[in-house]
Amino acid sequence: MSNYAARGVLHIHSAPSALCPHVEWAVASVVDARVSFTWTEQPAAPGTHRAELTWTGAQGLGAKLASALRQLGHLRFEVTEDPSPGAEGSRWSHTPELGIFHATIDTAGNIMVSEDRIRYAYELGAGDPSVMYQELSLALGEAWDEELEPFRHAAEGAPVRWLSQAV
Repeated sequence: MSNYAARGVLHIHSAPSALCPHVEWAVASVVDARVSFTWTEQPAAPGTHRAELTWTGAQGLGAKLASALRQLGHLRFEVTEDPSPGAEGSRWSHTPELGIFHATIDTAGNIMVSEDRIRYAYELGAGDPSVMYQELSLALGEAWDEELEPFRHAAEGAPVRWLSQAV
């Protein structure tokens, strides 16, 4: 049995070269262990680099990673935390233009939109389907997906490293 309750993936989709060491320091401070990324060129944004880490750690580590990285700005990243006993899964997406987006995810990685959020979209729309569509699009993080998709495709086949939180 593992000492770790959660696992997930950290995708740094684009980081300016000068920011790469700061990304490593931020992640190391969260996991309380030395971290070394394998950085590769990001063809979707010349002059930037990308990296991926698969992580294991305590529940809530995904939120801590996202919080630490969003402080750096100028990054495009995603953090996922898979569902685990007693905890829903989560995904955090960040772009410099849009800021951070958080969603609860199911075991297949689908975004789960709460009943309250759907009711809010109905009420705000007040019979105007375009307003309801806009609110549901926001709840699904579609703007973040649209901006990050070219960076995701540019990463296909890239190396992935494993990271375990110090306990």
